[in-house]
Amino acid sequence: MKDFAEFWPFYLSQHRSPRTRRWHFAGTGMVFLCLVLAIFVRWWFLLLAPVIAYGLAWYSHFFVEGNKPATFGHPVWSLRADFRMFGLMLTGRVEEELR
Repeated sequence: MKDFAEFWPFYLSQHRSPRTRRWHFAGTGMVFLCLVLAIFVRWWFLLLAPVIAYGLAWYSHFFVEGNKPATFGHPVWSLRADFRMFGLMLTGRVEEELR
């Protein structure tokens, strides 16, 4: 893949199951919670953010979707796509994007 525009449809194809997308949504949501906790409580909550987010996302790939996480091949594009999918889910537009 040469760019993010080419990667995005592949990323979506790896997240067909609504359950996988929900696990990702929860993980990405926890990143924001960890950021808030790091600002207002303790800085080390930042260290938990990737552990929780990737843990939930990878669980969904291995045990729900049955595929390999896109992070392994394209870590930066995958992170960008996680946040894009989170935004689409938050606004109720992810199904439209999947079509």
